[in-house]
Amino acid sequence: MYAIINGSLVRTEEAKILITDLAIQRGYGVFDFFRTVNNQPLFAEDHLDRFFHSAKEMHLAKDLNREQLKTMIRQLMEENNTPDSGIRITLTGGYSADGYLLAAPNLLITQTVFQFNAANFETGTHLVTYAHQRQLPEVKTIDYLHAIYLQPYIKENNATDVLYFQHNEITECPRSNFFLVTEKDEIITPAKNVLKGITRKRILSLKSFNSREASIAPADLANAKEAFITSTTKKVLPVLKIDGRMIGDGRPGEISRAIFNQLTD
Repeated sequence: MYAIINGSLVRTEEAKILITDLAIQRGYGVFDFFRTVNNQPLFAEDHLDRFFHSAKEMHLAKDLNREQLKTMIRQLMEENNTPDSGIRITLTGGYSADGYLLAAPNLLITQTVFQFNAANFETGTHLVTYAHQRQLPEVKTIDYLHAIYLQPYIKENNATDVLYFQHNEITECPRSNFFLVTEKDEIITPAKNVLKGITRKRILSLKSFNSREASIAPADLANAKEAFITSTTKKVLPVLKIDGRMIGDGRPGEISRAIFNQLTD
């Protein structure tokens, strides 16, 4: 397998950046990730829009060229010839002279084998809530410090992921958006202080469902008819329990299943 470092194609095992990079020194950088199926990128333009937004917000977009980036991605896909995969684009803070000031960013593009497992839908997931708000929530940064720090907490609570809330509002999971289905079959997803996922965007655009952005309080979880999380790698994953309390009848709900089946990719 090959990767691309600052425009140069290199073998993955030889791909490297220096330890003076701000990604290593301070955890400063942005990324985005999309899937390919049968060598076709899925929703790549949406992912690139978000990537460039993240880069701009983090002051890293100065010399970034969209068409050149797309050319590099095509080159990598041709070289690796991996039809079903995940492609990650990372932009770091660069080689800082003092370990603090921004420098010229380093651009890393990697590709790994990835096949979506539809069987995970039936297994679902269990969440545990935790009071936390990510910095710069609408930017897809490489900072997952708190999510990784909470891994023991998640296991201690017999959960598989954590659901953040702050100031009496549910926000998101570390790598997923959250949706709640009310007793009236309204589909609600938090509107503020979240990363606006590409799958989230697709669901909100579906005309056959009554979906909207709105505030969700932790107390609302007890009355949820269904809940699910969404992401590029999960698509739609039913939430069967939150804080040990069953959601609905503890099985994937009809609306979650209908949305899952309608999102063909």
